[in-house]
Amino acid sequence: MRLSFFVGQAGAAGAGGRRRFFSGTSLRAIQLFLEHAPVLELAALFSPEHGLQGQQWAEEKVKNHKSGPLPIYSLHGETRRPSVEMLKDVDVLIYDIQCVGSRAYTYPTTLFYAMEEAAKLGKEVVVFDRPNPINGLTIDGPMLEERWRSFIGYVNVPYCHGMTIGELALFFNGEYKIGCKLKVISMRGWKRSMSYRDTGLAWIPPSPNIPEADTPFFYPSTGMISGLKLLNIGVGYTLPFKIVGAPWIDAKKYAQKLNEQKLAGVHFLPFYFKPFYGLYKSEDCQGVLIQMTDSLRYRPIAVQYVILGVLKSMYPKEFAQRLNKAGSMQLFHQANGTEAVFQILTEEKYATWKLLEFQQEERKAFSVLRQKYLLPDYPMN
Repeated sequence: MRLSFFVGQAGAAGAGGRRRFFSGTSLRAIQLFLEHAPVLELAALFSPEHGLQGQQWAEEKVKNHKSGPLPIYSLHGETRRPSVEMLKDVDVLIYDIQCVGSRAYTYPTTLFYAMEEAAKLGKEVVVFDRPNPINGLTIDGPMLEERWRSFIGYVNVPYCHGMTIGELALFFNGEYKIGCKLKVISMRGWKRSMSYRDTGLAWIPPSPNIPEADTPFFYPSTGMISGLKLLNIGVGYTLPFKIVGAPWIDAKKYAQKLNEQKLAGVHFLPFYFKPFYGLYKSEDCQGVLIQMTDSLRYRPIAVQYVILGVLKSMYPKEFAQRLNKAGSMQLFHQANGTEAVFQILTEEKYATWKLLEFQQEERKAFSVLRQKYLLPDYPMN
């Protein structure tokens, strides 16, 4: 049987020492596995965005290459789908890539594409499941409208969906009728209430700006804000996604007003920094450091809405001027999965609470829909 692995540098085996958790593969683990299974043959490797070693920047194209005779195909270069030629010598596609728990991330789309191409050729896909690093409970943020479907967000789930990559694969196959021969290998010992840090496994960054195990909580809180050209979000500084700031903000007043909103699971600290690159490069910025106080009560998208709503109410002139100069909002709409967030943000005087109410019923419906795809191996607590 000829295998191909979809892997990146975060595909480490046994990291952190807690062997009761199934924690995927590494290239060395693949080699050792095949040495003890002579009937199996490694036919190809596939790498997602950021490349096999995870060192390429976002949107950087990665070339195909070889390791000896072994082809290593990039699915973030000339193509984003495995071609018939790439799969001709493959019987089973094995997907083992750590994701971040947010819809707006390209790795789940890469899996979706691979499942579609495998289904066309009658080949099996096996997903080695991995923890949702936020947890398996938090559901937050807007759904995806069909017109905003893109490589960064391809399926109609909330921005934070509370599903593992294996459960998402089952969802893809069921809701989008892919018809893929699919098998999900469950983890051992994972519970839905667990964040990645709770697993005790070592965190290996799946992409350059997700350096720590808790960064996936903050990525959905600030990542989309970058498209508005309003705030530096820590990308270009030492705390990607964990801070927001600008030269025209008063850190103490902004933190005070944010904390007055009494959002559960979060506290905002005044913060001062000077970005090395990106928006406001080399300028003295003031803003806030987002401090998560309760991982199960923390709502990543709600935090984003409070950050933006309070910013608009405190600095209406700067807010309007920056948005007018921001240019195309296409990436912001694609990440959100809808134009409605931007419309509420710009048209409503008090945008925060309108945004918090947005699509509550749709999220409730999704919470019911997803139940049939949740793996029974993962208890709540």
